Amino acid sequence: MIKRSFIISILLYPLVVLAQPAGDSLNADQRFNFHFQNTIISQYHPPFNAKYTGKNSLIPTSEEPISVSTTLFMGMKLWNGASVFFNPELTCGKGFSQSTGVAGFPNGEVYRVDNPAPRAYIARLLLEQIIPLSSEKTAVDDDANQLKGERPLSYISISMGKFSVLDYFDLNSFSHDPRTQFYNWALMGVGAWDYPANTRGYTYGVTTQLVKLSWALRFAVVMVSETANGHVMDRDILKARSHALEFEHKYKLFGQEGNVKLIAFYTLARMGNYNEAIAWGLKKNAPPSVDSVNRRGNTKYGLGLNIEHNLGKSIGFFLRAGWNDGQNETWAFTEIDRSFSTGVVLNGSLWKRSEDRLGVAFLVNGISKFHRDYLKKGGYGFIIGDGNLNYSSEKITEIYYSFRLGGYPLWISPDYQFILDPAYNMDRGPVHALGVRIHAVM
Repeated sequence: MIKRSFIISILLYPLVVLAQPAGDSLNADQRFNFHFQNTIISQYHPPFNAKYTGKNSLIPTSEEPISVSTTLFMGMKLWNGASVFFNPELTCGKGFSQSTGVAGFPNGEVYRVDNPAPRAYIARLLLEQIIPLSSEKTAVDDDANQLKGERPLSYISISMGKFSVLDYFDLNSFSHDPRTQFYNWALMGVGAWDYPANTRGYTYGVTTQLVKLSWALRFAVVMVSETANGHVMDRDILKARSHALEFEHKYKLFGQEGNVKLIAFYTLARMGNYNEAIAWGLKKNAPPSVDSVNRRGNTKYGLGLNIEHNLGKSIGFFLRAGWNDGQNETWAFTEIDRSFSTGVVLNGSLWKRSEDRLGVAFLVNGISKFHRDYLKKGGYGFIIGDGNLNYSSEKITEIYYSFRLGGYPLWISPDYQFILDPAYNMDRGPVHALGVRIHAVM
């Protein structure tokens, strides 16, 4: 299974190189482009102590899963200010214990899928229109889902189609992409944001941005899935949808650039309520189940904070914090209702390897009282559930080193994560997760 997907990825790599349009790198405006990425992550955790194990627990015996993802990024200019982007993607493999047992899961490249066999699908298909608000422009490089050319310093953009909400919201230069930075799910974004997506992390909708020189405002309305962690999106947008609003401000402090983002989110979906599930369990003399209560369309709302700041030419600092109301079940991302993460990333220029990166991060996750009571009584979500709970916040430390292999577009990144109280349970762990990532781009 893994071997087959890896062979397909290797075969696609030279095709992308040959498909690069000749001379585009010399043109001011690129008409179309092709890019490619392939990421392989192999992880291992040794046996750890566990007083008990439920159906959504991290398996206490040793595991050695592998995940593979391959993506083609195709872009084409349509008319002035308009572009279309198409990303077919192939993934296979799995994470620890079928990607269960830790809220801040240690591999952001895997998903909660039942079948780890190779699967091809459309990750993104979107139309982007930019409306200039100023005559001043800045250069934009050729990159994945970005055509080389010029962009106004001040503009409005409208993007519609299929995409990931994290393509536009909660961006952070030092902690956002598990293919090149930290591995952990809860370091991709604000952990407490149950951001709307299907099982593989994508959704359909519209994002609008107002971008000025020192600030930006973003708003999105997107679809949610019919079921928790589901493949199929709910088409009844009057009863199921999600909204996100973000304000970004760029600043300078002590001569160094920084960026702060404030995020608000609101989701309406067919979620089960934790208190109602507990009441149902007491009535039936059984463990509570959110699948057994009235899914009349409940809500989840919350706030997020995202800060990044340069501490010098070669050191970056980041901090995120988040909160959601935690009354209803997790629907799309992961089971975190309170989150805090911080860390630093060092550029390899400090030791004369300018393309290397060394990152260290620490994160703390928590859940609401409604959520913890539900798990304590034997309830299950789609990510965690040990059949019991001796509650504590989940604490994770991660360190990675990324280095480029010679002059090739290939990066190798060993990684270590120390996970204390996985899935908020002091009766299990700690867990040591070791990994190595191979990331190729074109």
